[in-house]
Order: sequence, then C-alpha cells, then structure tokens
Amino acid sequence: MSLVTLLPFIVLIGAMFLMTRSAKKKQQQAADMRNQMQPGSGVRTIGGMYATVKEVSDDTVLLDAGPGVDLLFAKNSIGAVLTDDEYNRIVHGIEHDLKSDADVVPDDASSLTESDAAADAAADDKHVDLGKKDAAVEPTADAAPAEAKADEQAKKSDGGSEAK
Repeated sequence: MSLVTLLPFIVLIGAMFLMTRSAKKKQQQAADMRNQMQPGSGVRTIGGMYATVKEVSDDTVLLDAGPGVDLLFAKNSIGAVLTDDEYNRIVHGIEHDLKSDADVVPDDASSLTESDAAADAAADDKHVDLGKKDAAVEPTADAAPAEAKADEQAKKSDGGSEAK
C-alpha cells in the first residue's frame, strides 16, 4: 500500500482523536464544576431552573427552589454553578453596582425632556381626553342624517314590505 491511500485514514483517525479529546476535556470541567458546589451557592439546572444548593451528596443535590420547596436532583442535572452576583442579578433582579459614584442613566427619556419638578406637577394637572365625544354634547352635521336613517329603518321594520 502506498502512502496516498493511507493518508485519508490517518486524517480521519486524527480528527476523531482530537474530537474525543475535547469532549473529555469538557466533561472533566463540568465534573469539576459540580464537585465545587457547596450549600448556599446558586445553580441553574439543565432544564433552566434556578435554585440554591441546600445539601450535596455523592450523586444527588438537594435544592431550595423557594419557601418550603426542596427538590432532589441528580448531580449531572446541574448545568452551571453561578456566582453570588450573577445569581442575585438573575433571580432577584439585584444589580451589583461597581461604579456607585458614576452618573445614573435613566431608563426612559422623561427626565431628559422635563427641566424640574414644577413642570412635572403642571403636566399632571392637564388631562388629555382621547376618547370619543358624546353626540349630545356637541351636535354635528352628521347627527341629522343619522336620525333620518334611523327613521327609515323604523319604517321598514314596522311591517311595510316593499317587495310584494
């Protein structure tokens, strides 16, 4: 056999070796992460549930998912062990502010358009009515034709049939 015929087989075997090596490396990292779990740390399961570790045993983990809700999971079902800041940000919505002296950027543009609190108070006093106006309040030119149509409908429903 020549080297040209063996070259594709050698390349395939090398590629398979590299793929299995990277998969084993990822599995080892996941196992190390799961072994570092301690009671009180926040975790995310592979199903997407966030909880706090209550107890850790050899193959199982007892999770506290809420007040009075304790769940028993296999260790392999833990997808990620989260840092305290990340867990609080995701579950409780608490942002850890590293730059407390920095300017606060508002969530909306209302603070950029109003100059002071007096302008806010003046804006609250004005009521804008976006609803329909009653016909009794403001009679319009459309009211007369509407009444004529209503009279015609009443005459037709009185029993007068024009199709005899």
